[in-house]
Amino acid sequence: MTVSSVGAVTTTLLLVGVFLAIMLNLNQITQEVEKDVEIKVLLDRTVEEDSEINRVEEEIDSIADVGSIEFSPKEEELERLIESMGDEGKAFELFDQSNPLKDAFVVKPANASNTMAIADDIQGIEGVSEVNYGREIVQRLLQFNDYARTIGLALIVALVLTAVFLISNTIKITIIARKKEIGIMKLVGATNGFIRWPFFIEGMLLGILGSIIPIAAVVSGYYYLYYNLGDKIQFEFIQLLPFDPFAWQLSLLILGIGVVIGIWGSVMSVRKFLKV
Repeated sequence: MTVSSVGAVTTTLLLVGVFLAIMLNLNQITQEVEKDVEIKVLLDRTVEEDSEINRVEEEIDSIADVGSIEFSPKEEELERLIESMGDEGKAFELFDQSNPLKDAFVVKPANASNTMAIADDIQGIEGVSEVNYGREIVQRLLQFNDYARTIGLALIVALVLTAVFLISNTIKITIIARKKEIGIMKLVGATNGFIRWPFFIEGMLLGILGSIIPIAAVVSGYYYLYYNLGDKIQFEFIQLLPFDPFAWQLSLLILGIGVVIGIWGSVMSVRKFLKV
């Protein structure tokens, strides 16, 4: 039964470790993507004086959850447009003297989930011509992030509860097999605490033994992925968490979950079957 229990915990913690590595990296990626969410605020052509530009900037900055704000004059906007279009952008150099673009502010929200509310508030400011931030893309991004975090957390919780159930049943069988001995111990004056401790230690050891293989497997797999695939990822916003200290943190987390699972399984079992 001990071998069976350790094997069940090992399998469960291996899945938990894989999901933890995926979820923590996915959370890192989503945070990086959310940092890049920005609102482009185009000003009316009538807003040319510095005092008017400063007024608009102050009103935008006063909006709650605005993280940063940067003024981008129309000359810089034209340069960015030319650079972004490569060779085709050279045609826009003809507009250098009669720039058709508008002055703008680049606003980054402190929390990406408040992007839409911030954009609506900015739209009502006098002197603002247009507000662009890709409403549909931002909405889909935020929804995907929420779904991914919720599903990942639900899977991890389900796996942990499964491990608790397996260890709990194992210790229940152990207690049933020793029920006569436990009864004798209680008759001669042994306290419940004295009887519980061996089972708590047993549960903790089951959790520790069951976490050794998952830690080795997950850390080895992550080491391979980080040092062999990390440099091949071409997207700047997709960056894996650094192997050190992530590997140590993940190892301690898996070990901690194993210990908690073992102790909690023991607590659930002993509390019910110690009534002799």
